[in-house]
Amino acid sequence: MNKSFTMALSYVSGASNIPLLGETIGNNFKKAVDKYPNQEALISVHQNYRATYREFYEQTTVVAKALLHLGAQSGDRIGIWSANRYEWVLLQYATARIGTILVNINPAYRTHELTYVLNQSEVRFIFSSLSFKTSNYKEMVEYAKEVCPTLEESVFFDDTWNTFLERGKTVTDETLQAAEEEIEFDDPVNIQYTSGTTGFPKGVTLSHHNILNNGYFIGVRLKYTEKDRVCIPVPFYHCFGMVIGNICCIAHGACIVIPNDSFDPDITLKVVSDEKCTSLYGVPTMFIAELAVKDFDTYDFSNLRTGVMAGSVCPPEIMKKVENLMNIKEMSICYGMTETSPVSTQTLIGTPLEKQVSTVGTVQDHLEIKIIDENGKVVEQGQHGELCTRGYSVMLKYWNDPENTRKVLDDSRWMHTGDLAIMDQEGYITISGRIKDLIIRGGENISPKEIEDFLYTYPNIFDVQIIGVPSEKFGEEVMAWVKIRKGFEVTEEELNNYCKGKIAHYKVPKYWKFVDEFPMTISGKIRKVEMREVSVRELKLDQLKK
Repeated sequence: MNKSFTMALSYVSGASNIPLLGETIGNNFKKAVDKYPNQEALISVHQNYRATYREFYEQTTVVAKALLHLGAQSGDRIGIWSANRYEWVLLQYATARIGTILVNINPAYRTHELTYVLNQSEVRFIFSSLSFKTSNYKEMVEYAKEVCPTLEESVFFDDTWNTFLERGKTVTDETLQAAEEEIEFDDPVNIQYTSGTTGFPKGVTLSHHNILNNGYFIGVRLKYTEKDRVCIPVPFYHCFGMVIGNICCIAHGACIVIPNDSFDPDITLKVVSDEKCTSLYGVPTMFIAELAVKDFDTYDFSNLRTGVMAGSVCPPEIMKKVENLMNIKEMSICYGMTETSPVSTQTLIGTPLEKQVSTVGTVQDHLEIKIIDENGKVVEQGQHGELCTRGYSVMLKYWNDPENTRKVLDDSRWMHTGDLAIMDQEGYITISGRIKDLIIRGGENISPKEIEDFLYTYPNIFDVQIIGVPSEKFGEEVMAWVKIRKGFEVTEEELNNYCKGKIAHYKVPKYWKFVDEFPMTISGKIRKVEMREVSVRELKLDQLKK
């Protein structure tokens, strides 16, 4: 799979000798079942559930028939509101088989966000857990029925799920087959709501072709076969879980292993060890937490070979530990966004460590990437600009939102990511931050990631995040939120001395805040927006006291 790209300009195309899959998710699933009928397909450890490919397929048949009995028709939106469980995966494949569109609902949502999503996508049926952590889902769904006119029925996994399944027994195989035969691979199959920093979330609409091919080609780079067992502690409501996870596994005959309903580092390591997992997924903060598990040395990582780290670039010190202590010698870094199904770039197995920790790899097969300036012109290699992606993976649209669709998807079908990036002469992409995430101090552009990577080299720092806070003198100042390793103490003076002479003076944080936790989304991403808000409030209070 050689990559061809123009040497002078930041443009690259992903040449491939493997063709795109021109089929629906349901057809691809059926091929895997025919090929690996007795192979384990789906395991949910916390539910004590196991299914072979044949059993998994038969169970999706029951779910698909029950949906048809409800009156679900091709193109209907079906909401799912739940943390990770095997029923989530059954619904994912059952809805795809009959041409309905699964609407992923963030488990962290509350009533206001829930009703917005249900109304915006005009959901007919919702499948939900009864509760999750402090959220009473049933109570909120009952409220939603009063204010969401298209919502006809709710099914709760721990209450009415079995009754729902019973209904499907009157639906014939011929009825199901007729529904399956109507589907085209360019039809929408999934809507995922992006969590923007302002305004309401937007419904990214993805087709069978989008997510099936993205999952498949991610697995190609991971060298997945039917022998792989993939531990997936990342949430299914997000592309990381349902595409890089579920779709990728099934497209290669691998086994999906669900360790728990939500991320727990101790449980994850136990499941990796007990289930002899060959691959492990997570964002860097998850791997950091796993490395800090008290009984880390008691777990067996001998079967681990590969995995995916995404969400943000991994600090070099953490990557070295993941490779050496967790035996993941073939870790792959992925970059993308929900709007691109999600992966646009990925490191190949065998990528040097330096490229693993400083880049997000090279363009994925069958995709194009260019980096442009503020005037839309392609910049030369080595220059900063906005990363744009084009190809099979680009979303169909934002659901019922042509205005916002036009803002990110131009007339040539380039998806404008809003991410700053640099391309080197080998086609490797480095993400230097969001366009609005750069810290600009006294005219100097500062990359938060650069400072974070440096501070990770200080032995007693467990985790660190860099943000910009307002400054009358310089416009912005650098602030560090720091988590210290248990049992150690670190002072501002120590850290300032450590930085002195090693990084430019304007990059040394002016403010240090020592914390136990960072504000995070349910998918494990750091909420820097919230960190800024907290920091600005506290700095104002400090100034008033003076």
